[in-house]
Amino acid sequence: MMKVDVLLGLQWGDEGKGKVVDVLTPQYDIIARFQGGANAGHTIEIDGDKHILHLIPSGIFHKDTINIIANGVIIDPFILNKEIEGLQKKQYDPAKNLFISKKAHLILPSHRLLDAVYEKAKGRSKIGSTLKGIGPTYTDKAARNGLRIGDIGLSSFKERYHGLKKMHQKIMQMYDVNPADYLLDGLSFDDYENAWFESLKSVEKLRFIDSEYYINRSLAENKSVLAEGAQGTMLDVDFGTYPFVTSSNTICSGVCSGLGVAPGNIGKVYGIVKAYCTRVGSGPFPSELDGEEGDRLRDKGKEYGSTTGRPRRCGWLDMVALRYAIMLNGVTDLVMTKADVLSGFEKVKVCTEYKINGENTDQFPFEIIYEEIEPVHTEHRGWESDIDHIRKLEDAPEELVDYINYLESLTGVPFKMISVGPERKEILFIDGGL
Repeated sequence: MMKVDVLLGLQWGDEGKGKVVDVLTPQYDIIARFQGGANAGHTIEIDGDKHILHLIPSGIFHKDTINIIANGVIIDPFILNKEIEGLQKKQYDPAKNLFISKKAHLILPSHRLLDAVYEKAKGRSKIGSTLKGIGPTYTDKAARNGLRIGDIGLSSFKERYHGLKKMHQKIMQMYDVNPADYLLDGLSFDDYENAWFESLKSVEKLRFIDSEYYINRSLAENKSVLAEGAQGTMLDVDFGTYPFVTSSNTICSGVCSGLGVAPGNIGKVYGIVKAYCTRVGSGPFPSELDGEEGDRLRDKGKEYGSTTGRPRRCGWLDMVALRYAIMLNGVTDLVMTKADVLSGFEKVKVCTEYKINGENTDQFPFEIIYEEIEPVHTEHRGWESDIDHIRKLEDAPEELVDYINYLESLTGVPFKMISVGPERKEILFIDGGL
């Protein structure tokens, strides 16, 4: 019986998972998203054409590969329909190879409104939500109030929809909220709600499946499956920088509940890490650069959120957080992205320890959101030349090779692939790749 391989981010998201999934897809029969919602933004460039996916797995550009939005994902039909229409305009037909779990929960328009209300009420303590309704939807899922994809065709669906909407309205009354004051993707609440229901008609044309049976049957038939994560390890609701996290388990253990597979059926775990660090929104970021170097990283790396458009906070690679993420996920193979962004930096730094109250630690602390954290850096030679044309490690600058070797010595996990540019083909393989 085959095992499920896993690909996930080891930082605060935006690690370049979409491109890597796209590159790996020809090796797999099935690509399955296991958590998160439209707060994800996976960017893929193919022959100069940029594609941004929020809900649909990044294997969708390969027509012979089945793509599954599994039960751990939460779905806004309006956003999913927009994504499908965008792909159709570029001559891709998701209806042929996109399946959706009947158990995936629905994001209602009132979930999105609640998200905006909660964020505004937090004031200076806001977490930097993408305002896609993620938190309120997972809350209703845990409280057993949610609606699921499989409910859409039931005669009681609209009654249950309006019952849940009314419950949300009662909550918002406590905040003295006027829904007319809020826009959802530029639409009034009523217009968004109408578009949401219209989108259901398109979504219903897709194939709804019992994804846990489909995936386990496929494994028994020796079909290969890659589980695609969203966000990043440091945004995990249990092990990330809580409360500045997402509302789901982004780590490897989330694959089991997000796909319905047993722990013993997990195979390789591919961990994606940028050559430096970024973060969107609020929350601790020990290796953040506030000055000219941070601005340079942001501008050269085009570090603006693909979901929100917000500028990302930038900093040097954080090895304390990275080792923590590797431990939590059981990473077997590392992939580095955006190595090309560091081209031209005379010096490259790595945060190897934190200094807290005068004492150094190499462990990721619970106190990270309460204490002043000072990063302790090592400094390394940068590489001056462009590297987007390099496809083999032996052709890479000596400084890049030294950087990779140094990181491997600290993690104990080998790098198998280095992304040296945004395009699908701009990949440097190590020891045959993944």
